[in-house]
Amino acid sequence: MIATMKGLLSYSILIPVSIFLGLAPFIPQPHLAEKIAMIIAGELSRPIDIFDLFWHSWPIVLLGYRVASDLRAKRRK
Repeated sequence: MIATMKGLLSYSILIPVSIFLGLAPFIPQPHLAEKIAMIIAGELSRPIDIFDLFWHSWPIVLLGYRVASDLRAKRRK
């Protein structure tokens, strides 16, 4: 189980998925940029927009978790 999770959290999977979902759709504007602009403007209120924000940002959150975990493990050695 843990080996499977480490495989899913490998950089070779997380980085391309983060780039793809973070920038999709590429035209006219990436959803993450649109949703961040909506947050700044105070317009992020519809449930579909909130879901869309989480859907497009989860790989970036996991990538950040993986980087922080690796840095913590490196410091302990």
